Amino acid sequence: SQHKNKAKALKVLRSRLLDQRIAEQEAERSRQRRAQVGTGDRSAKIRTYNFPQSRVTDHRIKLTVHTLDQVLDGDLNEVLKALRLADQEERLRGEEE
Repeated sequence: SQHKNKAKALKVLRSRLLDQRIAEQEAERSRQRRAQVGTGDRSAKIRTYNFPQSRVTDHRIKLTVHTLDQVLDGDLNEVLKALRLADQEERLRGEEE
């Protein structure tokens, strides 16, 4: 009887530990997903398109261009060049540290 109780207790303990581990993994996965998605706040915006002023602003690199029609037609050269330059500068700063 004592051996049966011990076996049953160990089985219950294993089950609870497994449930706890699964819950921790789910919580971590959820935390990582939220970190990737972001909050959706206005402060998390990457780019603003202002139609009345024909202006596009990229908030990550603080670039404003007044060629909205061209950007919407797919001419992203000016924006992409600025993004590449900002990326290179950031990498250089990272190497210096």
